[in-house]
Amino acid sequence: MDIRRLELLRELAERGSVTAVAAATHRTPSAVSQQLKQLEREAGIALTERAGRGIALTAAGRELARTATEVATAIERAEALWDEYQRTPQGEVSLLVFPTAGRMLVPGMLKSIAETPGLSVVCSDRDGSVSDYSELTPDFDIVLADSSGVMPSWRDRGLLVVPLMRERLDIAMPAAHPLAAKRAVTPADVIDEPWVGVPHDYPYDAILKQIEAVTGRPARVVQRFADNGIVEAMVAAGLGIGILPRFTTHTGDTGIVTRPLEEVRSTRIISALIRPDRAERHSVRRVIDALREQAAKVEAGVAPGKA
Repeated sequence: MDIRRLELLRELAERGSVTAVAAATHRTPSAVSQQLKQLEREAGIALTERAGRGIALTAAGRELARTATEVATAIERAEALWDEYQRTPQGEVSLLVFPTAGRMLVPGMLKSIAETPGLSVVCSDRDGSVSDYSELTPDFDIVLADSSGVMPSWRDRGLLVVPLMRERLDIAMPAAHPLAAKRAVTPADVIDEPWVGVPHDYPYDAILKQIEAVTGRPARVVQRFADNGIVEAMVAAGLGIGILPRFTTHTGDTGIVTRPLEEVRSTRIISALIRPDRAERHSVRRVIDALREQAAKVEAGVAPGKA
């Protein structure tokens, strides 16, 4: 079977429709369909079936798509091994980040990568409304995700998950707030405060729901904002308290302080998600190493982007 046609089958498994595969591979839907039909003839078994107005993979198609991933991984592994003998990591690596991870990790990572001639990283960012970061992995070499652990969809897609760092999410409040005198706060301390929250589908909102569950009382959310900077400004103005990440929240002379939250799990894990074939590329591994180095510095208290 033709390896390029196997890759189209894999893309169909990842993206869910011929139209999406065509757009991603710069082909027409008709050309993709023809290639898939040719692959079926080569395989001698039905790989797709009608599903509504589109098509879906049969059980045999899904198995062959998994084989396509193994083939692509083996090819990338061989090329990476050859690269190690031939030259230092080279080429372009695409990286997708969410804003706070970008602030913490990207500047230092790019400074480190600049020391490797011939290697470049093209970075993009998405806001915190992404519900499943794994859906973005077909379009980027590396996708940074925040979560409380490894998500089932990450396993289902066979992704390589590289944990980079853990970050506490703290309670932010005005510096003059009575609770600022405490070293840590509990759900009972904060439930009756006015809250500056985040949109309902954002990860931080899950912590507020846990506070409500522990206390058995609803939180009074006065405003909701997706941007952490706006939340900080609202808190500094005395309009409520909020949930903000420890390493990127501006404290000190900004008029706000943060305190750890007890009795409720408020830690997020920042991980890199990579398709297994792309993880074999020497250039991708070099970028992952640079991200790990920067994450370790941030956890050790080094300001983002500093040596």
